[in-house]
Amino acid sequence: MLATISSAALQGIEAELVHVEVNSGETGEPKLILVGLPDAAVKESDDRVFSALSNSGFKAPRTRTTINLAPGNLRKEGPFYDLPIALGILVATEQVPAVDTSEYLIAGELSLSGATRPVRGALAIARLARKLGKRGVLLPPLSAREAALVEGIAAYPVASLDQAVRFLTGEIAIAPVEHATVIAVAPEPDAGASGDFSEIKGQHALRRAVEVAAAGGHNLLIIGPPGAGKSMVAKRIPAILPDPTLDESLEILSIHSAAGQTLDGGRVFGKRPVRAPHHTISDVGLLGGGTIPGPGEISLAHHGVLFLDELPEFKRSALEVLRQPLEDGAVSISRSAGKVTLPCSFMLVAAMNPCPCGYLGDSRHECRCSPSQIQRYRARISGPLLDRIDLHIEAPALSIGELREEKTGETSASIRQRVQTARGHQLDRFKGSRTPANARMTHAQIRAHCLIDSTLGDLLQQAMEQLSLSARAYDRILKVARTIADLAASARIEAPHLLEAIQYRSLDRNLFY
Repeated sequence: MLATISSAALQGIEAELVHVEVNSGETGEPKLILVGLPDAAVKESDDRVFSALSNSGFKAPRTRTTINLAPGNLRKEGPFYDLPIALGILVATEQVPAVDTSEYLIAGELSLSGATRPVRGALAIARLARKLGKRGVLLPPLSAREAALVEGIAAYPVASLDQAVRFLTGEIAIAPVEHATVIAVAPEPDAGASGDFSEIKGQHALRRAVEVAAAGGHNLLIIGPPGAGKSMVAKRIPAILPDPTLDESLEILSIHSAAGQTLDGGRVFGKRPVRAPHHTISDVGLLGGGTIPGPGEISLAHHGVLFLDELPEFKRSALEVLRQPLEDGAVSISRSAGKVTLPCSFMLVAAMNPCPCGYLGDSRHECRCSPSQIQRYRARISGPLLDRIDLHIEAPALSIGELREEKTGETSASIRQRVQTARGHQLDRFKGSRTPANARMTHAQIRAHCLIDSTLGDLLQQAMEQLSLSARAYDRILKVARTIADLAASARIEAPHLLEAIQYRSLDRNLFY
């Protein structure tokens, strides 16, 4: 007898329809044949499925059985298909009555006992089910909780193979996970986890640059000697970022779900992601890829922060792959299994020393680096990559007096309030477009919202000529000036806003060229 169960296959962060076709009772040697471009994990499903069937009170097929994962030209990976294969075998061998499963997309890994385990990409599977007009999805409980975030689709949590069979045959009723129980108010930032800005001594210019960067979603490079507080400040940036919108939260979750991270895997729905990969990371780990392309660190940081500490220590090739994603907010990955485009609109925060020993320009420590060593160290960061970083700020070493100062600085909560107000101006400005913040303005939007008079135009031209800045830097200065004006609640870009934006590019020439 032939049975067909509908499931899905992940392609990047999207899902495509897969039909699990099971034909049992064929003549010939009793064995299981699995076709349809399965990977090793899919090929191993027969052992898991047979044990799950036995421990759930059913029997494994004793005739030649062929399982086809259609379409055959689409690569299948992971243990997605354990549950649909088991259900297909039960229908094909007539151990359960023929049931109509066409209204559901079904996926789930099976343990040897028959219990279900979460699968990645639940959000993508639910979106596909809604697109296809299905009634709902049958998924393991944790995966169903993610799928319930998609409105208009019922996510039924099935904890075991036996429970799935009894639900489909009408023996029991399973209530779908309620959409409202998963969508919750975004939690307040946990100051205890990342610290508070009030703990930072001195560094007033750095604190201001961080506020500007957070208010407009701009990329930031912090340069200073060891112990100046670069990493300390960077780790507190998430505490001043505004909450993501519901749409942004769903995009964030869909990427993390495709990477195999569930809602209960240490992440909280409604928070912006913060990724801080080690400098030994590979190009694929940073950009994404694999046999079947999947998200890397830059995509996992989508709508959040990518923190690269000790920037020059990263491999040159790994840094250079950041060029296109920083510009476009998306990355296209081509492999033999196909091509996928992954979103990666993130805020880059990088930190580095001014030289290999770290003490160049420090009045209290002597720099031991030769000019050639300093040149080689700085050359690890290319001009085109630096050009894509909006703000460059120096963090000088703190004096003993600053360290002993009892007075605390401004709290993260008060800074965050100003950042949210500035972001509110930007949401109103870009309403109806896909632009989330000033840093992502298009050329047309720059011309419309970053108008400056002739006097300011002459001032900017002079700065461009003296610093030998590129046309890209010209646009980025205007974007930063627009953000500074938003923080000041100014409808127009005034001279102080433009001058402050220009000073954040002064390191282009002085430090790197």
